[in-house]
Amino acid sequence: MTVAPQLKLEADGLAVTVDDLAYLALGGYGHFTAMQVRGGRTQGLDFHLARLDAATREFYGEPLAGERVRELIRHALGQGADGADDGDDGDAVLDASVRVHVFRPEDAPGAPVRVLVAVRPPGEAPAEVLSLRAVDYQRPVAHIKHSGGFAQTYYRQVAVAEGYDEALLVGQGGVIAEGAITNVGFVEGDTVVWPDAPVLQGIAMQVLVRELAAAGVESKRRPVFLSDVASFDGAFLTNSRGFAAVGRIDTVDLPLDAPLLATARRLHREAPWDEI
Repeated sequence: MTVAPQLKLEADGLAVTVDDLAYLALGGYGHFTAMQVRGGRTQGLDFHLARLDAATREFYGEPLAGERVRELIRHALGQGADGADDGDDGDAVLDASVRVHVFRPEDAPGAPVRVLVAVRPPGEAPAEVLSLRAVDYQRPVAHIKHSGGFAQTYYRQVAVAEGYDEALLVGQGGVIAEGAITNVGFVEGDTVVWPDAPVLQGIAMQVLVRELAAAGVESKRRPVFLSDVASFDGAFLTNSRGFAAVGRIDTVDLPLDAPLLATARRLHREAPWDEI
């Protein structure tokens, strides 16, 4: 099997139980990371593992070994330790959307954290150009990819209902933070500008920052306000599903022909894929 089935869930390498699902549905205290897997590989694996370990230490006061996470992902994909098919009938999944959730049931204080791996079909890449609708909201505990996310989903649906593709989260005074499920970057001449605000530093963003640096392209963080948008040479979004240029923020149209915009798209596309 090359492409993932509709849904497969494992907790610590075993089929999920009703109790596992009940906690995730009713509890909500936990964190996760999301990745696209192609050919048994994913981009920014080191960043995913570092994210999970840091959040587990912050939430539960204990580390989460990267090799444990890798083993559990491979197991859920039906792969062996070397990424090869580990099944008897060629059922290893090579292309998928994968989420890794970390949680500890409230009735088990001090117990080891649980690691749930969800495998679904591969996510579609975004359209090449997207539009954003600014909303007055910033994520709580923004540096963590935590469970829940009601407000992000709500505001994204509001944006879509009004004809936009994504919500742009904005704080007091019009300071831009991030998209509902994306990071936003701006092009200013030969420099990429990332908003300096409470945000989740997404894996795709971190991968692109590394690739920009390797290519000798300046990338920096500074406060960006809605009132600044018209002054930029372009903007883009990144997340695990890919890279998209931003054609419009509210009523402000943005250029799509900046050379650095094309460079950033290429660097994102050509970033290495790591064996899980």
